[in-house]
Amino acid sequence: MRLSVRHVTRYEYNPPAMRADLRLRLFPSRFDGQKVVNWSVTVNGDEVRPLFINAFGDEEAVWRTDREQSLIEIVAEGMVETTDAAGVMRGLRDFSRPAVFLRETKLTAPSREILELARASAAGNVLDTLHKLSQNVRNAVEYEQNTTHALTTATEALQNGKGVCQDHAHVFIAAARLADIPARYVAGYISAGYVGRQESHAWAEAYVPELGWVGFDPSNRQSPTDAYIRICSGLDAADAAPLRGWVSASVRETLAVEVDVAPSPQQAQQ
Repeated sequence: MRLSVRHVTRYEYNPPAMRADLRLRLFPSRFDGQKVVNWSVTVNGDEVRPLFINAFGDEEAVWRTDREQSLIEIVAEGMVETTDAAGVMRGLRDFSRPAVFLRETKLTAPSREILELARASAAGNVLDTLHKLSQNVRNAVEYEQNTTHALTTATEALQNGKGVCQDHAHVFIAAARLADIPARYVAGYISAGYVGRQESHAWAEAYVPELGWVGFDPSNRQSPTDAYIRICSGLDAADAAPLRGWVSASVRETLAVEVDVAPSPQQAQQ
């Protein structure tokens, strides 16, 4: 499937920011199931190109300015060709060891409830366990927007019983790690018609010895298909943030985000 994406992020500052430094991971991953047809990232109209590929296989760029800025607009857009591989990742230039993703973080710290969820998901093999875990996470945490926030932990989301894709991924990751299965957080996009907020989406990948990394999306009760575009990964949502940075000398910041993901016009005409 060919998907076109336009993702616009606008920060407005009052008074204007005196300086800004941004780290951008807004470039689609490159692996066997996902090919970039064309893609560009601009900041205030200036094209930004990747500087390097990090250990997780993600392309990263940096944008800096020392001039006053009342508006910083980041636009990522282009076309990506995807293939449904039942969530199995192959061909990603990932140099990190799977054991790295057993590391606990504040957002994925284990609790008694998460341990019980992990134990209840045990099945005949690792893959069956992960599929059962994904279903159990979705059964335990109803998808409901505006019930959690960026700093909500896996434990809090599970106790609350409500959350969004970020929370589903965190609970899944925390439980998988308790079962000694490496798991990581993935940020990306999903085509319209699925559960997800503004078509930005998050899911998890877990390491299955005989298959490698496999994706699981508890929010939609499935593994990623060709309707998904993978952007970057990390230990949790904070670590996998596609956009991070800081500005100085500004009192008030306003953020607006627009995301549009759809089958490409060329494909629709076929």
